[in-house]
Amino acid sequence: MLKFLIEKEFKQLLRNPVLPRLILLFPCMMMLLMPWAANLEIKDNNLCVVDNDHSPSSRRLIEKVSGSDYFNLKQNASSYEEAMLYIEKGEADIILEIPRHFEKNMVKENKVNVMISANTVNGTKGGLGSSYLASIVSDFSNTSEAKPAIQMSVLNLFNPHLNYKVFMIPALMVMLLTMLCGFLPSLNIVGEKEVGTIEQINVTPVGKFSFILAKIIPYWIIGLIVLSICFFLAKVLYGVAPAGNLGTIYFFACLFILVISGFGLIISNHSATMQQAMFVMFFFMIIFILMSGLFTPINSMPHWAQWITVFNPLTYFIQVMRMVYLKGSGIGELGTQFIALCSFMLFFNTWAVLSYRKTNS
Repeated sequence: MLKFLIEKEFKQLLRNPVLPRLILLFPCMMMLLMPWAANLEIKDNNLCVVDNDHSPSSRRLIEKVSGSDYFNLKQNASSYEEAMLYIEKGEADIILEIPRHFEKNMVKENKVNVMISANTVNGTKGGLGSSYLASIVSDFSNTSEAKPAIQMSVLNLFNPHLNYKVFMIPALMVMLLTMLCGFLPSLNIVGEKEVGTIEQINVTPVGKFSFILAKIIPYWIIGLIVLSICFFLAKVLYGVAPAGNLGTIYFFACLFILVISGFGLIISNHSATMQQAMFVMFFFMIIFILMSGLFTPINSMPHWAQWITVFNPLTYFIQVMRMVYLKGSGIGELGTQFIALCSFMLFFNTWAVLSYRKTNS
């Protein structure tokens, strides 16, 4: 009986003129566009320089800053007040003011003192821009003839080139799986209610468990196929490959797809129309994605928000993807995530079975 139910689901899916193409097109567009859009690297900041020293050292500093990928030297102002006018007009994002006697203080007194003023209307852009500029100035002072007393050596672990795509691409795969394997099941049962085919199934001896299982298995297969496409595109387009075992990712992906598909079926069971199911699922998707640590680190959230993330299944699968991709973690290091996803899977799918109201008439 289960075989015929699964066959019915695939036939319904393939008969849809749009859905199979969308399922294949969605991961391609996600991998092509989103890694460039979901990027917190701030480049091409418009820089305005106020050089009050006009010394060889100040010119070398300006050349070093303007030679960076993060800054475009747009204006040279004669005073700080003039530079502020460029900020107010939106022609500059950040000001570097070099004081008088800059070279003298750096060589004789072993002291560097410059002022950085950033437009922080966009707090993220302003904060990162000023941090980048401060880092360049610090590096300039370390390479000057007058060495500071403290020397620093920085080692970047797991992502030595600080490539933000390596961090974001695994999480974007989770978002893709969530949208496909969450939205499609949430519209499945309620769609059958609207067209009337659910009544025909209700009068058959098909059990609740078999019915729900037949709804989940096709999306489980679709999710794994889509994830494989993402792996291929990430490697070909960006050279991003997991440092750990792909089998570990597939294992946790199987659990996560069952979790999010079960959640979608719960919504479908409790919805009267496809429009209602779509809006309810969209509401939860926004919360899941924003509270998962995909864009914002969980440790940066308020304590009450961090407690909410404990009940978010996306949080655990994003942790798995990033740990396997960047650190090469194995199942032994992912025990917490395994227990959490298994708990969500049992809870949501049990609820989906119990909430399906089957009437024999």
